[in-house]
Amino acid sequence: MINPVIRISKVAKTYTMGTNTVHALRGVDLTVEPGELVAIMGTSGSGKSTLMNTLGCLDIPTSGTYTLDGVMVNGLSKNDLADLRNQKLGFVFQGFNLLARTSALDNVELPLLYDRSGRKLDTRQLAAEALGRVGLGARLDHQPSELSGGQQQRVAIARALVTKPTLLLADEPTGNLDSRMTVEVMALFQELNDQGITIVIVTHEPEVAQYAKRIVVMKDGRIARDEPVRNRRRAAEDLKEMDAAPAEQLEEAA
Repeated sequence: MINPVIRISKVAKTYTMGTNTVHALRGVDLTVEPGELVAIMGTSGSGKSTLMNTLGCLDIPTSGTYTLDGVMVNGLSKNDLADLRNQKLGFVFQGFNLLARTSALDNVELPLLYDRSGRKLDTRQLAAEALGRVGLGARLDHQPSELSGGQQQRVAIARALVTKPTLLLADEPTGNLDSRMTVEVMALFQELNDQGITIVIVTHEPEVAQYAKRIVVMKDGRIARDEPVRNRRRAAEDLKEMDAAPAEQLEEAA
């Protein structure tokens, strides 16, 4: 029997701010199976960021249970949580979070240097392979300033993939990108998902969510809607249309 990648049950999270109690999550139930590509949406204050932090083992629920790939997260020590994040989770952020004066290869290698599993890893080779996987095999020595925004995000995705995680978590991964780079990054996510990687994306952009297989909408700390994506878009096809558009416009002008 294959374990769900994510299983949270009746998860609540409350924060105390002075005399006020903020209910960020209110009894959330969510299951994500292997190979899914899920988009989490919601307005500011809906609970989507708190949910993402909980899934990423960055925040501990006030109540409820969380099982990640068969491992019960509740009650783990800080060190155990750090090991779980390193071995089972890959993170991609809106701001890329790359080291500025460091090569793409060194940026991607970094998570492997924190591996405490005792495995003997060829970290440089694994980092180079991860960059090749996202189409940057020829840019190993380039620093972030020498790369476009889309390429920087690809480096960040390679860094998330290098530990071979069970789950890839992406928080507004296209928020700093223009339209074309957004589609390029979503094409990469879809390609990785087609290879079997489970991905959860937080996004406020409905057009980005249309590339997912399933949309979860948060409202007031609860899941308001959880449904498959109808008329799902394929980013690779959208890129072909974008590339063809200028030629078509020239023909129309002629």
